[in-house]
Amino acid sequence: MDYKYIIVEKKEHLTIVRINRPEVRNALNPYVSIELEDVFSEFENDSDAWIAIVTGVGDKAFSAGFDLKWGATASIEEQREAFGKLKYKAVTGGLTFNPNITKPVIAAVNGFAFGGGFELALGADLIIAAEHAVFSLPEPLVGRVPTEGGVHRLVRQIPYRIAMEILFTYKRISAQEGVKLGFVNKVVPLDQLMIEAEKMANVIMQGSPLAIRAIKQMANDGLEMTLRTAFTTIFPLYGKFSQSHDFIEGPRAFSEKRKPVWKGV
Repeated sequence: MDYKYIIVEKKEHLTIVRINRPEVRNALNPYVSIELEDVFSEFENDSDAWIAIVTGVGDKAFSAGFDLKWGATASIEEQREAFGKLKYKAVTGGLTFNPNITKPVIAAVNGFAFGGGFELALGADLIIAAEHAVFSLPEPLVGRVPTEGGVHRLVRQIPYRIAMEILFTYKRISAQEGVKLGFVNKVVPLDQLMIEAEKMANVIMQGSPLAIRAIKQMANDGLEMTLRTAFTTIFPLYGKFSQSHDFIEGPRAFSEKRKPVWKGV
């Protein structure tokens, strides 16, 4: 499929998605989000796609968040029609609000991630950031609220009072601070960002893709349960994994002293 606002690259089992609006700091509007929804839906449904990396084009911004200029100049009718085409009714919805994405996603943050850009990164499972990356949720300054995961994810991923300081004061967090707070996994020079992201993806892909999907589902859904309930719940993807080729292939390959051949089914 041809895209206007994103670039999609596939390397065997890896899908790389680049937001391609560097002239506006990779800002998001409904037209970008429609493409993000489409590509991540295709990614989830493609049995040959095991992991994704999302990043931005250029060296300035991962994403500046919602395209305020578009929001100020597009007519009410255009905005209503554009947002009406979104399945999840959110500019970051293709990743942040899609409960059906069971495969791992890495955010490779190549510059500042503000507002919806920060929320998009928080919607990924892992964040690798360039040294100059900066994170912020400045929505109240422009009469908005970080409703696309920023409020609810941040208070779950870092200490409450630190999260509230970031939300209340629009504080800008460096990549290095992000590591200390725990929402960034690793910081690298910009020229090493995609190399490191792909390296991490390749490590993950050494394991059974169906086992990895089961782990993600168990971790995310288990957070909404008590520990006792989570322990006794048979999660759908674990049930599928336990009946799969991969479930048998792992021990067999180990006993035969060879690398496993995963099928993801």
